[in-house]
Amino acid sequence: MIPEQELALQAKAWPFEEARKLVARFAKAPPAKGYVLFETGYGPSGLPHIGTFGEVARTTMVRQAFQRMSDLPTRLFAFSDDMDGLRKVPDNIPNRDMVAQHLGKPLTQVPDPFGTHDSFGAHNNARLRTFLDSFGFEYEFQSSTDWYKSGRFDEALLKVLQHYDEIMAVMLPTLGAERQQSYSPFLPVSPTTGRVLQVPVLERNTDAGTIVFEDEDGTKVEVPVTGGHVKLQWKPDWGMRWYALGVDYEMAGKDLIPSVELAGKIARILGGTPPEGFNYELFLDDKGQKISKSKGNGLTLEEWLAYAPPESLALYMWQKPRAAKRLFFDVIPRAVDEYITFTSKFAKEEPAKQLENPAWSIHNGAPPAVRADLSFGLLLNLAGAANAESTEVMWGFISRYAPEATPENSPFLDRLAGYAVRYYQDRVKPEKTYRAPTDAERAALTDLLAALDALPAGSKADVIQNEVFEVGKRHGFTELRAWFQALYEVLLGQTTGPRMGSFIELYGIEETKALIREKLAA
Repeated sequence: MIPEQELALQAKAWPFEEARKLVARFAKAPPAKGYVLFETGYGPSGLPHIGTFGEVARTTMVRQAFQRMSDLPTRLFAFSDDMDGLRKVPDNIPNRDMVAQHLGKPLTQVPDPFGTHDSFGAHNNARLRTFLDSFGFEYEFQSSTDWYKSGRFDEALLKVLQHYDEIMAVMLPTLGAERQQSYSPFLPVSPTTGRVLQVPVLERNTDAGTIVFEDEDGTKVEVPVTGGHVKLQWKPDWGMRWYALGVDYEMAGKDLIPSVELAGKIARILGGTPPEGFNYELFLDDKGQKISKSKGNGLTLEEWLAYAPPESLALYMWQKPRAAKRLFFDVIPRAVDEYITFTSKFAKEEPAKQLENPAWSIHNGAPPAVRADLSFGLLLNLAGAANAESTEVMWGFISRYAPEATPENSPFLDRLAGYAVRYYQDRVKPEKTYRAPTDAERAALTDLLAALDALPAGSKADVIQNEVFEVGKRHGFTELRAWFQALYEVLLGQTTGPRMGSFIELYGIEETKALIREKLAA
């Protein structure tokens, strides 16, 4: 066994714990299909969102961990349920009246309101692929419509028909009395209207592979369950798909635990083995309430990526996936700085420790070099002190602090500077509240001004920090935290802030002295 493989088999980080489930799954024999299949599902009636990113990112992390433990080939399917009937017209699309005429039809049979693709389903599938490609995910796109209509699901669908009563016995206890009367795992596609129908199955012919139902015009119609003439209700569909594709790993949100259990039972009825996986917790808003798309009380993917690099979002997804976490703007700076901390220390760590570092999972074992001294928090405070409106302003300070760095040779730092300006201008500046210093604080600030004046040019952060400490002690701040909070509130207009020595070195001693004079004169 090679050393990396041995270390991976012992690693405690959750992606490796999950991957070991698959090692155990195939301990006796490799998969008959020749590869280990990971899957993520997607409902294409809407656009990709932060949950889509999280599910694919986390699944990819498990896949990468497994690839370090096993030589078995792996594949990741991004499966689109695009044969689902369109239930309602989304609010955020053009030509809504045109789309409304096709309610109930499979998404791949609804005209594209944007006019760019053959169908609304095709349009949203393209958006999904573009979305996943933008993050560099390695995956294979799969269309439910294609699988149903090509006949690749036929054998599994005939098995569903053969085991109809057993599947109904699993499903009916989960439904209300009224729904039980009309429920069938098969949803026929009307030959006359093209709509996916929620109607009872009147007759079944297992030998012929057909079902009989009442069409929308009242006539009885017999159709085969194969060839795309029907689709399955989503829970039976999930179990059937696990069986037909041989899915080995799929994770799902905590809210889907009952559905996972039902799909697993159905997969077993059909003769398959349900996939390994785990249930991740859902996100909360800043008040601890469950995030709801209808309420709009959460942070969107677009909002996160407007203010921070995708690597920071990947870290947020890596951290404690089984714990409910608050997802709102204030978590962004911390996530960025934690990403910088983990990534910057990776190269110095022992190989076993590297596997526990989230940077390994985010970058598949090869994280880039990033500098730890210019944190996002520090850049944010720089943007605030300088009232920066562009990265050019930021680089004026950065270049003096780190002459060897340029936007060209430090692209990640350049991106961070841009994010810091945007975050400051949009999220921090409108909330800034400066206060006047108290008499005791005024005396201390005057002393700090003199201390900075006495420092030689080019003084480093530790020297500056020591002077700030000494001034606080001299002026009776028994709790030095109160001294630093006063600096933040008076000089920066916020209740928390950076390590002052690092900030002053970056911002500049002369600039800091000018800032203190400005606040003393106010």
